[in-house]
Amino acid sequence: MTGDTESTLVICGHGMVSQRLLEALCRERVRPFTRIIVFNGEASAAYNRIQLSGLLAGETDEAALTLQQDNWFRDNGIEVCTGEPVVSINREDRTVTTTTGRVQRYTHLVLATGSRPAKPGLPGQDLPGVMTFRDLDDARTLIDAARRHRRAVVIGGGFLGLEAAEGLRQRGMAVTLLHRSSHLLNRQLDEIGGQILQQHMEERGVSVRTAVAPKALLGRSMVRAVQLDDETLISTDLVLFATGITPSAELARAAGLECDRGILVDGQLRTSDPAISALGECCQLGDITFGLVEPGYQQAEVLAGVLSGNTPDAEYRPVDTPTRLKISGVPIFSCGQISPDGDTESVVWQDHEQSHYCRLLIRNQRLTGAVLLGDTRDGPWYSQRILQQDDISRYRDFIAFGKNYCEAAA
Repeated sequence: MTGDTESTLVICGHGMVSQRLLEALCRERVRPFTRIIVFNGEASAAYNRIQLSGLLAGETDEAALTLQQDNWFRDNGIEVCTGEPVVSINREDRTVTTTTGRVQRYTHLVLATGSRPAKPGLPGQDLPGVMTFRDLDDARTLIDAARRHRRAVVIGGGFLGLEAAEGLRQRGMAVTLLHRSSHLLNRQLDEIGGQILQQHMEERGVSVRTAVAPKALLGRSMVRAVQLDDETLISTDLVLFATGITPSAELARAAGLECDRGILVDGQLRTSDPAISALGECCQLGDITFGLVEPGYQQAEVLAGVLSGNTPDAEYRPVDTPTRLKISGVPIFSCGQISPDGDTESVVWQDHEQSHYCRLLIRNQRLTGAVLLGDTRDGPWYSQRILQQDDISRYRDFIAFGKNYCEAAA
């Protein structure tokens, strides 16, 4: 057994949120732990997972993904054990055991185990050539596959699926994108916005099929085709699932911590064991789980203040985080309500020549939602109006033209 029970923080997982927690702890006036040990299931220390799509597309390299150099961890007295995930937690003894058999004591334990790709349970989904796109190893595997194969089917028209489809296209593959909903990015865009994005992707060479679902993956020694629910067959050399994520809560569940879809936490990120916290994609607050990095960053700042004692009463409260994306070179901004209902008015502005689109949703002279494609410069200003619920009646007629026009009118 290694380690000291005195003031030892153990962190399970080393993704972007875990790294933000480390940096926040290092900024605190008083270091709350004499020793910090991070057990990481991946072979690389924390990297910018958001840029994996750029790596797949050949727009960046692996070195650019690094968040901190080795000397940063050394200088801050942080021990990172890569390729050595925790496999069990003994809450009574306050120890964790890793894949190497190492037993490490902790004063406080943080679970930052992230999530794993969700698969829909289709026949044939375990065939060789069926892949996911979640980490650096996945990106490397896809880059290698793109060198050897010609056709790909991407299942899922959310952000990750669109980025993967574009990346594989840039690698020279013929890509078909399948999406169950009636339009792409249905959680971020209204129907018109989704159709504009689909048209743009098709112009770039990605074949898009919406309102369809795969029924089975076919092949013997390798995936060879996707069978759709309308019995259509699409021949392929590679299938990529991008159909959402599932919180990685197995470690916590096996240790007897309270879990639902994710590891249940309170506003201070405490689990049902006060000596254990959880944050990021593995945790669940109320009914909410988290699939974006920004909420995880906010959680990391709160948890650092709580663990250090500098802001012991700090609490994380979920807020409506705006979505800022760039798909196939098209900037996208989405915040609040995305589709009209019986109580909202829509203000729609579109420049067909430039492929710019704006839909603003208004209720009782207050902005409730904004969807922007192409020109997203005023997105943060619209987001402020949604958050603050300002009365916009003074500049209501100019709202579609953005901040400068509205401030001049007011």
